[in-house]
Amino acid sequence: MAADPLRFYIGTYTNGDSKGIYQSSLDLASGELSSPTLAAVAKNPSFVAVHPSGKYLYAVNEVGNFDGEAAGSVSAFTIAGDGKLTLLNQRSTQGGAPCHLVVDQLGKTVLVANYSGGSVISFPISGDGRLSKVQSFVQHVGASIDPSRQQAPHAHSINLDAQSSFAVVADLGLDKLLVYRFNPDSSSFSAQPTQEASVSPGGGPRHFVFHPNGHWAYVINEMNSTITVFDYEQVSGSLTSKQSVPTLPQNFDKGSSTAEVCVTPDGRFVYGSNRGHDSLAAFRVNPSDGTLSLIEIESTGGKSPRSFIIDPTGQYILTQNQGSDSILVIKIDMKTGALEPTKHQIKVPKPVCIRFLDRP
Repeated sequence: MAADPLRFYIGTYTNGDSKGIYQSSLDLASGELSSPTLAAVAKNPSFVAVHPSGKYLYAVNEVGNFDGEAAGSVSAFTIAGDGKLTLLNQRSTQGGAPCHLVVDQLGKTVLVANYSGGSVISFPISGDGRLSKVQSFVQHVGASIDPSRQQAPHAHSINLDAQSSFAVVADLGLDKLLVYRFNPDSSSFSAQPTQEASVSPGGGPRHFVFHPNGHWAYVINEMNSTITVFDYEQVSGSLTSKQSVPTLPQNFDKGSSTAEVCVTPDGRFVYGSNRGHDSLAAFRVNPSDGTLSLIEIESTGGKSPRSFIIDPTGQYILTQNQGSDSILVIKIDMKTGALEPTKHQIKVPKPVCIRFLDRP
């Protein structure tokens, strides 16, 4: 019997035709996407995260003012059987333009990165899925070499390792990865980073991902269009840089910036998105040390691929082309890592993030 389609949620920007968070589904047999429907009205729910139980969804509201405070917010929703979302509550993120969030594996905590605020914050999750009062907050300080983009800290993503022992924050404004010790029982992280790792000055680290083996990690650098490879030490949380690879062709000299980095579930391939060149760079992972070698650079079939996601089976990439209001399905050759765009796509206004609700 064919597997049931996998439902997913789409975070968007609402400074246009979008009304909030949408839902759709992916047919694993054909690669087709269902017509998107509105799951919840929300303001700039650019990034979303699904609770491990599948009962709740959390979304940042990427704004600069919430209830009169110079801050954004994070929203908690319940998920109905038909996928519709009902708002539970909202909390201030105490910093402007929250742009990324995660839920820990135990489903006890939401952690958020504030871009313009240059800070990170954590909220305990109550038994009914609501966000409780702030547990931890850290304001980053400093700058880097680009006066137009790096005059202040800009926390761009926050991720937890497999043990939920450390939270890694990519700060574009500082050209650093800041590692905080995390306590899942108290929903708190350390008041100061326990470890730091730098990228090339002016690189602008944006999104970060661990390899499935837990010993390697990758950060995509928005400003210089590279991916940096790290060794990760699970006991101390230390990151050691060992390679940086470009995501653009050598002869491309027009404006472009990166957005997302993902690893296939089997850990054999890494992909990064280019906005401007409007492409995905595909890399093979060296099984002995995690370093990358380029396979190809393939068009995303749209403009400004803000983000993308690999489905849980590793067969497809769904690219969110923010500039052309579309989501396109790209087939992954699971032997070689090469990419083959399909004809399957849907129209969604200003898509930014996809997170799957269902698992095969």
